[in-house]
Amino acid sequence: MTQKEALDILKTGRSAFVTGAAGSGKTHLLREYISWLREKGISVGVTASTGIAATHMGGYTIHSWAGIGIKDALDSADIDELLERSYLRSRFRNTKVLIIGEISMLHDFRLDFVDKILRIASNTAIPFGGIQVILSGDFFQLPPVTRREGGLNSERPPGLGHLNPGGRGEFLPTSQFSARNKSEFAYHSDAWNSLNPAICYLEEQHRQDDQDYLDILNAIRAGNVNEDMYDLLESRLNKKPAGLIEPTKLYSHNINVDAENERELSKLVGNTCTYEMHSTGSPALCESLKKSCLAPEILILKVGARVMFVKNNFEKGYANGTLGVVEDSRYEYIRVKTYSGEMIEVEPESWRIEENGVKKAEITQYPLRLAWAITVHKSQGMSLDAAEIDLSQSFEP
Repeated sequence: MTQKEALDILKTGRSAFVTGAAGSGKTHLLREYISWLREKGISVGVTASTGIAATHMGGYTIHSWAGIGIKDALDSADIDELLERSYLRSRFRNTKVLIIGEISMLHDFRLDFVDKILRIASNTAIPFGGIQVILSGDFFQLPPVTRREGGLNSERPPGLGHLNPGGRGEFLPTSQFSARNKSEFAYHSDAWNSLNPAICYLEEQHRQDDQDYLDILNAIRAGNVNEDMYDLLESRLNKKPAGLIEPTKLYSHNINVDAENERELSKLVGNTCTYEMHSTGSPALCESLKKSCLAPEILILKVGARVMFVKNNFEKGYANGTLGVVEDSRYEYIRVKTYSGEMIEVEPESWRIEENGVKKAEITQYPLRLAWAITVHKSQGMSLDAAEIDLSQSFEP
């Protein structure tokens, strides 16, 4: 369906799952709906399963919003303790719509936690306490990550048991869910089944217009790459793009990225300029923003450094992922020449967390990072001009 058709469904108040391939406009649709809700004075909780995705939308991680942190088990005493916090009670009572982005990376049992807490907070058996829930993401992408032995999708936390949907704080014995004793995608949860969300599958493509490239991306996504596609991919092995664009290298691990950027920066002659991030508001939320924001807390540049913009500002001529080279770097300003030839005088940008129109935390930094290399994880949501991708240490198919 189109974004407009999906938006019309969301406006009816029905809970929904918004999905589609990368570039189909899931995040854009959520922003449109959030803006519409705020114009109507409807309180919305904006969350995501990862910090980066939450920061893109100006919200919290769902773990922080619900107060569950990274708990692997939740009992009646835990829930009572959460609901003793006045700010959480107020949040749950006032929220009419809850948005959870990047739902593919949220464990099934944690979605059950959120459902359980909201039911108890509202003293009702209605899924999520009657809140409209909008889940967004793509289950063809990364699954939930676990710290436990056995890797991804290893055993469910011991003693957790199967949620009793109508209960108030208890779990049914583990033996009663022996067929579902793995940490699964969120759609395996009781909460998802009780919610029964409308499926909004976005089919338009807003990020790419190269049909061959799109066909390959979609085939990789679905796991059905054919021989012609393999041949075309092989033809790109170690081939640099034509023209002036130097590709950003994508690695799976931070250690490779840091080493590459530090090595390349040290090769440049001239003085360095250092730009420090500034923050206001809740210290804990500011720390969360800093960890999730793509702009570094300390930005070190030299003239000639390869950089990447990490925020959208179409009026000023850049988007999240736009590549360029530092032409001038001083303490008062930074000037960057993009690979399209545009000269941009870069000004500081802000990232913030808001709730019900109130700013809870804000950080300010120049929207740049060194771009000889970046992790695959941090490239989420970017549209890179060119990329050289190293998947040799990938931990997931």
